[in-house]
Amino acid sequence: MLHVDPADPDTVVLFDLDGTVTDSFVGITTSFRHALTRLGEPVPDEDFWPSIVGPPLVESFALLGIAGDRAADGVRAYRERYDVTGWRENAVFDGMAELLADLAAAGRITAIATSKNEVIARRILEHFELARGFATICGADDAVGRSAKGDVIAEALRRLGVSPTERSIVMVGDRSHDVDGAASCQVPTIGVEWGYAHAGELEAAHDWSGVPDDNRWIVTSVPHLRKVLGV
Repeated sequence: MLHVDPADPDTVVLFDLDGTVTDSFVGITTSFRHALTRLGEPVPDEDFWPSIVGPPLVESFALLGIAGDRAADGVRAYRERYDVTGWRENAVFDGMAELLADLAAAGRITAIATSKNEVIARRILEHFELARGFATICGADDAVGRSAKGDVIAEALRRLGVSPTERSIVMVGDRSHDVDGAASCQVPTIGVEWGYAHAGELEAAHDWSGVPDDNRWIVTSVPHLRKVLGV
């Protein structure tokens, strides 16, 4: 993994969506409850819910021992609600729209790399008038079997025509799967603490993903992220 300077104007910045750019907790958790009810499964207590915001849906169902065809049924039930109303139960984190606008004004290349269904991710970003600022919006696509974060990031890099062996690239995300997926593509991650990671999750993810010490950043606020990105 190359040393990356996130403040370098040539550094490409990939953003996660849920828990990083937007606060999607209500829409995701309410739709997941709907899916569990449709499956006849018990609804977990409140401590469970932050863990499902960000990772691929099949991984979230697996946390409850739901796999295979049952998980596929759960995903369909989830989307029954989320794709109609859940995606609107969402808000842009304070200061994030302005940060993205300033990155665009500075000529920085930015992209979305999310485990969310790509069509829905684009719909959300268009709803909040953020889509035009990104060079590409890359998400999960069942038709081609793309759901793991590493696969999404790899596809985003392919579309951008950039390689971490030739160009400075950094991921911005709030969960361990962001760090792990980016590391699998030789891309370091700026971890953000306003999302849904449990205490110590981002630090541990840097450790188990083998990210070098000089490619580790954890920021506590959008102004802190601005400072790291140099805008």
